[in-house]
Amino acid sequence: MSADAARPDSAHPEAAPTSARWNTFHRLRRVGHHGLRLFTIALIVGLTLAIIGFFRFTDTIADLRASGDASKVDAIVALTGGYQRIDQALELLEQGVGQRLLISGVNPSTTSAALRRATGSKSATFACCVDIGYQALDTIGNANETAGWIRQHGYGRVLVVTNNYHMPRSLLELSQASPDVTFLAHPVTYSDLTTEAWLTDPMAMRTLITEYAKYSLARLRNWSGTKADSGMRAATDAPQPAAANLE
Repeated sequence: MSADAARPDSAHPEAAPTSARWNTFHRLRRVGHHGLRLFTIALIVGLTLAIIGFFRFTDTIADLRASGDASKVDAIVALTGGYQRIDQALELLEQGVGQRLLISGVNPSTTSAALRRATGSKSATFACCVDIGYQALDTIGNANETAGWIRQHGYGRVLVVTNNYHMPRSLLELSQASPDVTFLAHPVTYSDLTTEAWLTDPMAMRTLITEYAKYSLARLRNWSGTKADSGMRAATDAPQPAAANLE
């Protein structure tokens, strides 16, 4: 072998750096393709699990039934979000279910008289046995507002009246705020999920998907131990009581 053949090509000094850059580019491209494949697979798996979870959630809601032990509860809590919930809670109270009723999360602008007129209930029932909670802003607030009311009265078994799609998250938050209390469900049916008609109802689909997302986040928050806001109305110079008696 000649000396000229053994020496690097001095006529093209840029050849070696160019080759190195080209190899680096190929390595980065392979890594990018591999990462993209992993991301695509993870996205497909995640979407599949989310869809499966959503239909399991709707099946759970469809199977919800009013508790057969409702006559043995100490009290009732109705979580606001529609007068139908309050109507059913008041009807249960008038039938002798529970000693008192808390209507949690009422807008401060809603007076007791307006609430009585809207529900068409007896004034005597409101006067003796109904409390209105004005502090809760969301479901976490409902749970905290209810927890204070439960401690005040010393209740151990409480019937929860809310929409069927809202019940899983409500029971989750209520149990977190009052772990020593037994909560029983009295779902108000929003949509008949025993048939497939709701799949073609855009409003029902939107409501259920939104509630499923909120429920999933609530479970994740509780699993991770993340502290949530109280969900209670901010204090003012003259705050509303947590549970105001209807006079």
